[in-house]
Amino acid sequence: MAHIDYYFSTLSPFACLAGDGLERIAVRHGADVTYKPLDIMALFARTGGVAPAERHPSRNAYRAQELDRQAKKRGMTLNLRPAHWPTNPAPSSYAIIAAQNAGGGDVGALVQSILRACWAEERDIAEDAVVRDCLERAGFDPAVADRGLLSGAETYAANLEEAVEAGVFGAPFYVVDSGQMFWGQDRLEDLDLHLAGKL
Repeated sequence: MAHIDYYFSTLSPFACLAGDGLERIAVRHGADVTYKPLDIMALFARTGGVAPAERHPSRNAYRAQELDRQAKKRGMTLNLRPAHWPTNPAPSSYAIIAAQNAGGGDVGALVQSILRACWAEERDIAEDAVVRDCLERAGFDPAVADRGLLSGAETYAANLEEAVEAGVFGAPFYVVDSGQMFWGQDRLEDLDLHLAGKL
């Protein structure tokens, strides 16, 4: 059985655009997934990237066009200037880590719900009420967020270190136990082909 480490940020519009693509691919190939939310700004700093606010205007203009095109292509709603972005990604990330450890719900659905909250629903994913609502929608006990704070913080920091060591430099980023790596939601098709033995 293949294993996929999924590195992402709950602040990433491109992770939002991935939708449930990873989960459908994992089911199709019998692969299991470990969700590894991380601090994307720290990852950029560690791997030569630049935060959007510090990029040249031409890069940000292209990014806006590309986000709009990709959202239309997928039939998704995406607000290019969300009311609550950037915000603190730690609470939502800790909740994902805690939920994955606790079990009993759908982690993929939780990740998607949090990303939609930020990028389509104009909700602040740093707020406890928003995180709890996303947990409940995905079948988890909302209180799991309270119980997993310490381990969530430790794992969140460890995810960054693991990402740097694995060669990850952006989000979403998919690392297969075969050693193959795929960066961006637009590489999900390649991930699918790889797991099918065609790439």
